[in-house]
Amino acid sequence: MLARGTDLLAAEQAAGTAIAAFTVYTLESIRAVVDAAESCERPVLMSVGASSYRVTGARELAAAALAAAESASVQVGVHLDHCTDEAEITRAVELGYSSVMYDGSALPFDENVERTAAVVARAHAEGVWVEGELGALAGDEDTSTGVAAREMTNPLQAAEFALRTGVDAMAVAVGTVHGLSAVPMLVDLNRLAAIAAGTSTPLVLHGASGLPDNNLTAAVGAGVVKVNVNAELRNAHRAALAEALSQDGDDLLRIQRTAVAAMTTVAAEKITTLSREEQPT
Repeated sequence: MLARGTDLLAAEQAAGTAIAAFTVYTLESIRAVVDAAESCERPVLMSVGASSYRVTGARELAAAALAAAESASVQVGVHLDHCTDEAEITRAVELGYSSVMYDGSALPFDENVERTAAVVARAHAEGVWVEGELGALAGDEDTSTGVAAREMTNPLQAAEFALRTGVDAMAVAVGTVHGLSAVPMLVDLNRLAAIAAGTSTPLVLHGASGLPDNNLTAAVGAGVVKVNVNAELRNAHRAALAEALSQDGDDLLRIQRTAVAAMTTVAAEKITTLSREEQPT
């Protein structure tokens, strides 16, 4: 069923767990994420953003994700991730997305606040919840670049940002990067705890692919309620395709099943990790 409203975020926050948000690019990845959520009997989010539909088309991929969410036996949200285009956000709302993210992290603080608050007002009028971002992660969501962390979130600014914008969730920069880094990156748990102490707004961790499980679960214990995963699912997809294509024959159904199975395994492992109730270390 398509998950609308912020009840999922509130439930995860109350339980000390986090919901996984997987970036999807294809029908195979959509199927894998829903299969994993159903097998774990846990809710999940599918991130379908501008980068996801450069090949498939926006309406087509969004329609597939929304249809899969509606028919799922668990709650599945369809989320617009890392959007800087307010017209794109409007289109996502019109298409039926359950949540959107306005990414004003590259803007001066006051402008980020102003634009994010405007998006919140418009989206809330349509029953869509909003994620904002303060602080900046280096790297590319769609490739693994081996970069270092960039601008960390200021805990005092985070509290002000949450209050002034009215966002339903806030992405923070606490040491991770987009993609898989050549140098292992870890969450700055002290900074994360300081941010969480200043606001009750659910916190979001981007760039979680490649984090050790103990660091990831500690981040959840410190206040993270939503965790974005992209690179690990993408790499499982690519590896499965390479393996399937190395075999003789042109059975496309076999190739598709191999890819779905590989991504389902990775997604289920991440969902399970995030459902553990652990305290920060």
